[in-house]
Amino acid sequence: MDSTFLTDRTAIAIGAGFYTTGLLYGAWSLLFRRRHSRIGGYALMALGWLVHTYGLFLRGQITNSCPVGNRFEILQFVAWSCTLLYLIVGPAFRTSLFGFFSAGMAVLLGVLSIAVPAWDSAARLRPFGADPWVAVHASIALFGYGVFALLALTSLMYLLQHRNLRRKRLDHAAPLLPSIVDLDQINLRLLAAGVALLTIAIAIAGSNWHGQPGVVAPAKLFATVTVWLCYAFALVQRLRQRCIAERFARIGLLLFLAPLLSLWVVIGPPHATPAATAPQPVPERTP
Repeated sequence: MDSTFLTDRTAIAIGAGFYTTGLLYGAWSLLFRRRHSRIGGYALMALGWLVHTYGLFLRGQITNSCPVGNRFEILQFVAWSCTLLYLIVGPAFRTSLFGFFSAGMAVLLGVLSIAVPAWDSAARLRPFGADPWVAVHASIALFGYGVFALLALTSLMYLLQHRNLRRKRLDHAAPLLPSIVDLDQINLRLLAAGVALLTIAIAIAGSNWHGQPGVVAPAKLFATVTVWLCYAFALVQRLRQRCIAERFARIGLLLFLAPLLSLWVVIGPPHATPAATAPQPVPERTP
């Protein structure tokens, strides 16, 4: 691909277009009760993810760092992570609505970030400074947020199935949803995986920035630790059988507000600056 023709934002927008197509295809199948091709929906998500990955790669080449330096990049990275997780675990489900919900999440996060130009502030070379562990910490933490996004989706699917069973009346979407037992197990595994990733991210921060309080703003550290505490507490309650079934699903859905709100603290106030552009070369000094 010619990067002069396919810019980073263009590639990301095309990826969002594939996600939107997958979402519309799933909605059409539900509304008109047509057979939904799992392979077709999966292929649309996979194509979107590949183009999305290329767009983030181009952005990383521009900033010379992991592309998580502003609100636009962070939301795109979370959408990318959520889609990657679906592509990995999606085939394990013999139903097709998992892809529909995953496409909806990717469209929501992706289109929202594209629609607000102020969120894509000008690119900065090495926004995390010279320490590579800062970028590693941010990447792992945001990938954990992607796991929590997928947890919110599967929790919503659980609540829909639970409603159908409680009413003893199955709607046309019920056969396309995984069973309650499968959803409960995947919810627990996603919660454990997300907490583990966030634990690793916080451990990296603590081990590399000990005694350097100026490296990380207290508000950012507080926001990340707060999200970790919320999900870790939910995991402990689930393992102790104090928060199970429908209640556990409701918490998995509502808790996703915590990482979303924390992003506003972590990345700081948006700046109404132009979209990222390639850095200009530094002119050579004459002797």
